[in-house]
Amino acid sequence: MTDRPGKAAIVEKPRTERAAEALAAEGVYDPGRRIEAYDADRVALPVTRPPIETDVEAVVDLDLPARERGLADVLRSRGVPADVVEAAPSSWAVIGDVVLVDFGDVSAARTLDRGSRETIGEALLEVHGDADTVLARGGISGTRRDPAGAVVAGSGDTETVHTEHGIEYALDLSETMFSPGNKAERARMGDVVSAGERVFDMFAGIGYFSLPMARAEASVTAAEIDPTAHRRLVENARRNGVAARVEAVLGDCRSVETAADRVLMGYYDAHEYLDSALEAVVSGGVVHLHEATPEALFPGRPIGRLRDAAAATGRTVDVLGARRVKSHSAGTVHGVVDARIE
Repeated sequence: MTDRPGKAAIVEKPRTERAAEALAAEGVYDPGRRIEAYDADRVALPVTRPPIETDVEAVVDLDLPARERGLADVLRSRGVPADVVEAAPSSWAVIGDVVLVDFGDVSAARTLDRGSRETIGEALLEVHGDADTVLARGGISGTRRDPAGAVVAGSGDTETVHTEHGIEYALDLSETMFSPGNKAERARMGDVVSAGERVFDMFAGIGYFSLPMARAEASVTAAEIDPTAHRRLVENARRNGVAARVEAVLGDCRSVETAADRVLMGYYDAHEYLDSALEAVVSGGVVHLHEATPEALFPGRPIGRLRDAAAATGRTVDVLGARRVKSHSAGTVHGVVDARIE
């Protein structure tokens, strides 16, 4: 393996994940080189040019080692036909020791029969030596957000523990959804909340947002309607030492009576529950409204829905910000609007 000449952005170690995500979003991150320690407290992130939007300590000339062989390299070394190599997914997520991959968005999907998917899955296990199962991502359905998927390679064990920003999420990917694209938003929720705040997480799942907020010493009422996800929520609160700050409620969030300084609505159709959110949030409190929105209608549509719902109860809305969390599908974004309610 040879080093590649280039530049590196220097950041403090605790910021590694978020800085890398920001550099990638800015289009300056170099995925062909590895992240390396720069000194005892800082890391060097490979970049193609100095960033403009991302805050870094410095940009230096540094030869960082090239990344190890990628999926296409492994497939070619195994003599896989060129059309299958070309059709292989270009991105995937490693959740604990499970590789979660979407085979549905590739241009040459006709080549990816069951055997081809298994071949790609076995190659992914070689690329990610610590993983033991490859799971093909399916859709999410119903109000309980049940995932569909199929094991394509490995042991078939979909139960795992995923660590992110120092938080451990225990889950079974065959029965519980986990969105890698929400990673930065999960971290942000831990940053925006203050110690002692009362939070109402209306769609808590296994603790995606509740855990970072509880770790920041907020008091979280976390509602989850699915018994399986609720069981994991309770387990994860204990696992992360925040059980005393998480009240895990099994049931429909609309039946929960609480007063909150901050209401988190992490569900694509959360606008249908705005009446309950506005009933829970105190004057001066903040609502985080998530929505899957056609790109041309963001953030206008969710803001309009929030204003209309607030007006119906005689309250006002001060929009604090709106951000795109990730791409949901072609032409549709997963976005969130932050608003103060008076």
